[in-house]
Amino acid sequence: MTEFDLEAYLGDRRARVNASLDQNLPALEGEDPGRLKEGMRYAVLQGGKRMRPLLVIAACEAAGGTVEQALPACCALELVHAYSLVHDDLPAMDNDVERRGKPTVHVAFGEANAILIGDALITLAFELLARGTEGVSRAAMADAVAVLARHAGIAGMVGGQAEDLALGQDIGDIAVLERVHALKTGGLYAAAAALGALSAGVDSERVKQLERLGLAFGIAFQHADDILDDDQERLRERAVARVDELVAECHQIAGPFGEAAQPLRSVVDWVQARTRRAAAGDKAD
Repeated sequence: MTEFDLEAYLGDRRARVNASLDQNLPALEGEDPGRLKEGMRYAVLQGGKRMRPLLVIAACEAAGGTVEQALPACCALELVHAYSLVHDDLPAMDNDVERRGKPTVHVAFGEANAILIGDALITLAFELLARGTEGVSRAAMADAVAVLARHAGIAGMVGGQAEDLALGQDIGDIAVLERVHALKTGGLYAAAAALGALSAGVDSERVKQLERLGLAFGIAFQHADDILDDDQERLRERAVARVDELVAECHQIAGPFGEAAQPLRSVVDWVQARTRRAAAGDKAD
């Protein structure tokens, strides 16, 4: 059997996601009040791994769907992620002045405009998702809107950010830490895998299975981020062990999806390798 080329797969799918994002963001034509169009494109198109939309695609393909079916959900999810970063970087939150080597949105466009740019991104996200695409039923897209709203809101990302702000960077209980990770980071990854399954048109049981896989992946991803950023150092050893457990859970869920889930399994292995490299002192990412 030919070894799966994950880098080639990610490169191809990432390029297709980037092209779709570029196409769906407002073009820099006509009036641009408050430079909002420019700011939306700046917030989204300046780089990033695109791991959330890549998980949408891998889950969709595992469930028998295509990249084309997955792209609206990919774009919607990445716009929600981008809006969250714009707002998290604000002085009232994390007060970051640089992201990916460039000034953050509030530095480049002003604080008030950054809030509006984030608002514009999240509203466009739900427009794209509700609009859907050929080959995806309206019922599936309605379910996708509900799934994304739940995982992006108080029961997911927003609630996790609130807990993260309250608890800080010295949590001593792995269960508490993973509760925060499950909400703040795991929520959008759970949404990613569920949106991929919904885009493929599978039954509700398989949607739930892939949603659980996405949640486990997201918690593992955040453990790796903590190690890379030297956060939550008291729980470092336990976090590394938990990544192995979470990866095993992902493989157990992916197993019944067969050969179509090979990209999904490879993405799961990637997060485990990323964690081990970081724990060994390799902070290149």
